[in-house]
Amino acid sequence: MSFIVLVVIGVLVGVTTVLFGFGGGFVTVPIITVADAALGGDAVRVATATSALVMLVNAAVAAVSARRGALAPLRGRSSLFVLLGVGGTVGVLAAREAPDALLRWGFVVYLGVTVADLLLRPGFLRSSATDRAVATRGGGRDHGPTRTGVPTATGLPIGAVAAFLGVGGSVVTVPMLRRSGATMTAATTLANPLTLAITLPAAAVTMLLPAVVPHAAGLAGAVDVRAAVALLVGAMPVIVLLRRRPPHLPEVVHAWGYVALLVAAGIVVALG
Repeated sequence: MSFIVLVVIGVLVGVTTVLFGFGGGFVTVPIITVADAALGGDAVRVATATSALVMLVNAAVAAVSARRGALAPLRGRSSLFVLLGVGGTVGVLAAREAPDALLRWGFVVYLGVTVADLLLRPGFLRSSATDRAVATRGGGRDHGPTRTGVPTATGLPIGAVAAFLGVGGSVVTVPMLRRSGATMTAATTLANPLTLAITLPAAAVTMLLPAVVPHAAGLAGAVDVRAAVALLVGAMPVIVLLRRRPPHLPEVVHAWGYVALLVAAGIVVALG
């Protein structure tokens, strides 16, 4: 896959980072799996590692570019961030030892279960005005899911699952935030710093520890550097632009778009 094509895909990654909170995981894993298909079974491992780096940078840019006050619900949630980071470290270490088939089909199955949950369980596709009012009333100290939708105790498993499968924290946290009454825009904005907490240690482990894939040109550890650079070149300007001039989508369209993209990512990895 050419560098230019990857840059164009990076633009899509930037759009999904802003609109859906995906820092790159659910887009990057399928794309890198296809781009590095010549690596055979190691392609998914490289895709997961590359995804961690891309998500780290994109989530950081998106969080810094967020409008003032948009991240206020996360103030005082240091324990949640710590647990997300610990979980991310555990997940990426476990992924180094996991069979390639488990990483590939774990990704597909997880997205499938998530899509089924979003479609069958109420609270995601439609978020009532009453729920949103409840979610935004609480002030001061954290009162669990009422304030951000992500209880502190869930930080460890969320971080571990997200880093292990390379799906990104937003695939887990956006539905939780949404069901707490948050709008899609609020949920996806808050998902970026949560993803950052997971991917920072995960990317560090991936880059610093010896590679678990055969040596190949263009790899740093298990990261496909060329693909990561191309995706970031395309994504970062788009993230900054859309954070400053956010598009306004109807809630239902925004929520259905999230579901549709999860389905597409699962299909690409399953067939890759």
